[in-house]
Amino acid sequence: MDLKDKIYSMFILGTAGGGYEKALSHPLGGLIFFSYDIESKTQFKELISSIKSKSSHPLFLSIDQEGGRVERTENIHNGKKYLSARYAWEKGEEFLKNQTKEIARELKDYGINLNFAPCIDVNTNPANPIIGERAFSNNPQDIMRAEKIVSQTYFENFIIPCAKHFPGHGDADSDSHLTLPVIDLPLEEMEKTHISPFKSAIDNGIEMIMAAHLHCTCFDKETCPASLSKTALSYLRENLGYNGIIISDDMIMKGVSSYGATEACIKGIKAGLNMFIYRNSNPETIAMIEELASLADLDEELKKCIETSSAKIESLKSRTINSIL
Repeated sequence: MDLKDKIYSMFILGTAGGGYEKALSHPLGGLIFFSYDIESKTQFKELISSIKSKSSHPLFLSIDQEGGRVERTENIHNGKKYLSARYAWEKGEEFLKNQTKEIARELKDYGINLNFAPCIDVNTNPANPIIGERAFSNNPQDIMRAEKIVSQTYFENFIIPCAKHFPGHGDADSDSHLTLPVIDLPLEEMEKTHISPFKSAIDNGIEMIMAAHLHCTCFDKETCPASLSKTALSYLRENLGYNGIIISDDMIMKGVSSYGATEACIKGIKAGLNMFIYRNSNPETIAMIEELASLADLDEELKKCIETSSAKIESLKSRTINSIL
């Protein structure tokens, strides 16, 4: 792949805007699907089949299918919903494993190979507006046990799990879709409570972690989302020994969008992000990716980071997706 292709491989795009079709002429990282993409089982399978036929390169075909409030297949389940993480965990380990197996088999039947789950935030703030029942518990030990069950079940059923939202969204009092939350806890408390499930997930072999758009004062005194923070992402690599893919949360969220798309991506790449999610694939997003390619030609640091990310992406695809196709 040339440099432009390697940059395209770092992006997972949504269908909204239609630009993903142009992006498929490059080795795009993948697609992410939302409820509006899924009208019926037959239609969704045909959509994925069509996308795969237009791509010469294996794709991460992804979704947020946690259960409960975050369930993208809601339009085709005729009122039946999977339980959210908290309620599934409360029903016991066997129930959690069986529900995860059911989700995995359904996703695989559609052609999905990557689920942005499990959510391993520790819900320590009762006023948290965005996590709540998406968390298994407010106890990190429970989270660790649940993560191992869920991730292992996905692995066994040929779905790549992605643990989120590093370094922990559970103490936030605002929604990163709408603003940049601030987590003002000392590093010792973050490590003991919020980061410990990510360390456990890494020890269990997780290969993708999503970085959150929230400002953690233990990593950066000046305002900076953890997703774009060299300090926070270096901690993930150096202190926790993580060698897998770090992917951003959706880059159109207000917690990060104020930086400007191109500037945010450059900052993120240099900080250590390997992939980006963009809910939209509108012309502006495609133009931004093309602009990154031009800028990378003139920036050796940026180019080196892109090379590193491309190698990680290709490695995971070759060990997972290629064996399923």
